Amino acid sequence: MPEENETLQPVVSALAEGIKRQVQVVQDYAELSFQSLADVFTPPHYWADTLEQMDIIGVGSLPIIVLTGFFIGGVLVLQTASQFERFGETALTGDAVALALVRELGPAITALLVAGRNASGIASELGSMVVTEQVDAMRALGTDPIRKLMTPRVIATVLMLPLLTAVSDFVGLVGGFLVAYFTLRLGPVQFWTRAIHALDFGDLVQGLMKPFIFAFIISTVACFMGLRVKGGTQGVGRATTSAVVVSSVILLVVDTFITRILLWAFNK
Repeated sequence: MPEENETLQPVVSALAEGIKRQVQVVQDYAELSFQSLADVFTPPHYWADTLEQMDIIGVGSLPIIVLTGFFIGGVLVLQTASQFERFGETALTGDAVALALVRELGPAITALLVAGRNASGIASELGSMVVTEQVDAMRALGTDPIRKLMTPRVIATVLMLPLLTAVSDFVGLVGGFLVAYFTLRLGPVQFWTRAIHALDFGDLVQGLMKPFIFAFIISTVACFMGLRVKGGTQGVGRATTSAVVVSSVILLVVDTFITRILLWAFNK
């Protein structure tokens, strides 16, 4: 028994040390996120940096959001039409596309695209600044790097992602209508009337609330990964990959719980 305990002790110690490190990472992330939010309500504010990030994150992501949203709407119609045709209910295509896009696919896929495009960019940019000691130079000059670098990116992402989601939903409905018109011969009045009437207040709340939460997750995780870079250029590469992977996984997990809560709240 003593020999067995001596064998297990290093394993238990390693597991405990790993858990401690992960808890410390979560604590550091929570502290950094809270500080970035608190900086919004106190001066100084770097509005020029915020507007620049809004242009990079919002306008820069618009082409890929429009293109992806259009084809997602078309694919939804193609997938659902084959089932509805079996029962002679092709008129329900508008309902299915509108509900799927506004409730889930619009917010989730838009957030994943923004995470892939911008989380990597934010992490690599901030990581490069850490490696080249620009962040240390800011602190030496009396500038708070969290307020200067992180807060504008968080504000910009939170403001732009809901707008991008709305654009994705609309373009997806347009793509769905065009496919339905040419494949199912659904008229515009029939499609758009059913698509609009299928949405109620709870669906709109789901579609508009999720992007704000997703945007906060994407921006804070990306900034956190970038600001804690270690190990030179290799560390920047690891941070870039981690920012995309971690933010994408977290937002999908959070999406599950948000969807369950909102469905319970509006369907009870």
